[in-house]
Amino acid sequence: MHHIHILGICGTFMGGIAQLAHEQGYQVSGSDQNVYPPMSTQLEELGIPLNAGDEIEYLKKTKPDCVVIGNIFSRGNPVVEYILNENIPYQSGPEWLGTHLLKNRWVIGVAGTHGKTTTSSMIAWILKEANYDPGFLIGGVPLNFGVSARMGKEKYFVVEADEYDTAFFDKRAKFVHYKPTTCVINNLEYDHADIFDNLQAIIKQFHHLVRTIPSKGLILFPNLDPNVEKVLGMGCWSATQTFGVGSGCWQAELLNPEGSSFAVSRLGVPLGTIQWGLLGKHNVHNALAAIGACAHVGVRPQTAMAALGSFGSVKRRCEIKGHVNGVTVYDDFAHHPTAIQTTLEAVRAKVGKNRVIAVLDIRSNTFKMGVHQATVAGSLKGADKVFVFQSEEVKWDVLSSLKILGNKAVVETSLDKLLNQLTTVVQPEDHVVIMSNRNFYDLPNRLITALGEKGRDVVRV
Repeated sequence: MHHIHILGICGTFMGGIAQLAHEQGYQVSGSDQNVYPPMSTQLEELGIPLNAGDEIEYLKKTKPDCVVIGNIFSRGNPVVEYILNENIPYQSGPEWLGTHLLKNRWVIGVAGTHGKTTTSSMIAWILKEANYDPGFLIGGVPLNFGVSARMGKEKYFVVEADEYDTAFFDKRAKFVHYKPTTCVINNLEYDHADIFDNLQAIIKQFHHLVRTIPSKGLILFPNLDPNVEKVLGMGCWSATQTFGVGSGCWQAELLNPEGSSFAVSRLGVPLGTIQWGLLGKHNVHNALAAIGACAHVGVRPQTAMAALGSFGSVKRRCEIKGHVNGVTVYDDFAHHPTAIQTTLEAVRAKVGKNRVIAVLDIRSNTFKMGVHQATVAGSLKGADKVFVFQSEEVKWDVLSSLKILGNKAVVETSLDKLLNQLTTVVQPEDHVVIMSNRNFYDLPNRLITALGEKGRDVVRV
């Protein structure tokens, strides 16, 4: 039995590879400095041994056939130096996935700055409901499946195609290893400033992706997106289709402001309407991309639309965590001003004149570097009250960047003080949207608990 050992196994991506490899009969082990639930629990339930101790001694003892190295590892790390010095075979996670698990599959890749996880989850759910039994590897947990990865039994495989770099020895974007036949490019903005010097560097990586798509393939992208058009203008050898609200090959017309009901057409021909539990114009865009991608593999649009009516979204995508005496607490994976703005717009469209309180954790590498300091205030202006948590890693003047918001913005460097202020400020009928691309020290649940301790009725979702 071929034995692979995964360094950094408790990350969502690498943990997903572990689950897929286990399903395919590989002997899998792994190690991580942060062995924690839920991934550690999922892996242990599969019988995958986890090592949290001396990695070099573990490799000496187990002698794996290949070490799969996560992109958090760099030269100078003792285990990396040992692998190189001992000539132990190694690959990156994306390369191993592409070589061993995707080579005979019809890959549906979802790329872009925003919406990758949600759109990938939609596509997987549509295919499942259409009896295609797809495989998938998604950077989040779709509520309809409860897991982030599955091999599936049909030829179709949905993968969240990330532009972040692959490994210390491979500085190309992860998605060049997947070779999709159907590819969604949801949008393209400047992000990952720790990896890319400027927008043009990201555009170049996306064109590397376009170069891997066969001529029989299809690229779906939003209508009138100038950055994606720049990518395709560098050369495109596949068919293309556009999507958008009010324009595009795949087109939607909102039937209410919050986007929970909308009509869909293709090339001007009405296909029907969707009513679902998601909010926001951005999710309508995601739905159109998913419908178009599934049509490329043979799913009738009406079948896809019916499936989306029962789509349950993804954990931490404007997820309601609980209600406390009329206060609604949301947990959202926001990491970029555009994502912050679209989330708040969606909540505002839903709640009308009720107060929206935004709580932002400046946590992504790009955010901490100050790249978004000129645009963060504008993305938060839709909230009635704004609280921003500034950790010691954030060196730029956050409060100064928020001055256009006036006295409705508060910056806190103490999480305890932030929590105390929130429990004092929130009132019945408020909607508190807590945004971070990490776990934010479990702030949503801590807020619900703190409000409950003040004698309020708690309903956790």
